[in-house]
Amino acid sequence: MKINTAEFIISNSEVAKCPKDPIPEYAFIGRSNVGKSSLINMLTNHKNLAKTSGRPGKTQLINHFKINNNWFLVDLPGYGYAKVSKKTKSVFQQFITDYFETREQLVCAFVLIDIRHEAQNIDIEFMNYMGESEIPFCIIFTKADKISKTKIDSHIAAYKKSMYANNWEEMPQYFVTSSLDGFGKDSILEFIDGINDEMFKGNLL
Repeated sequence: MKINTAEFIISNSEVAKCPKDPIPEYAFIGRSNVGKSSLINMLTNHKNLAKTSGRPGKTQLINHFKINNNWFLVDLPGYGYAKVSKKTKSVFQQFITDYFETREQLVCAFVLIDIRHEAQNIDIEFMNYMGESEIPFCIIFTKADKISKTKIDSHIAAYKKSMYANNWEEMPQYFVTSSLDGFGKDSILEFIDGINDEMFKGNLL
């Protein structure tokens, strides 16, 4: 897939106010400071489509971007650490839950995980929630340029082990990426393109 157009549509905190367009939607979520904005900018060939910040927890709304005029990329608030009040955090964590459990246009979510670290409980817990809620998702391991191939392999193996220990029969499909050099970009876009082809062919939305 070649991305020709990427347009910001709306930011909001209510699922009911999300776009009504009957087109496939892909949500991106991960712990704060996982490199989500950099990944989105890399995938869409835009330097500033998603705002990057050194301050974790900056994204606090549901952000919709229309890609190639036929699918939505959704940038969701991070789970976990964020320098906001407990009240604010509980509000946006609630609309994340509402989004995943009620958004009919959602086809697949991408859970972003920083590959530099060994398996983190917060990531495992979030993926367990996704599995228990039967929300289709893939994993995107970010920042692969920061560590060696050997460590990448061992950290992915640790995630597999943790997920098997949490009653997963198999690990969801995953991608290894680097926003710095574009590694993994083509694989993710081909994956999305394949699903879109099936959706439009079968007119499933």
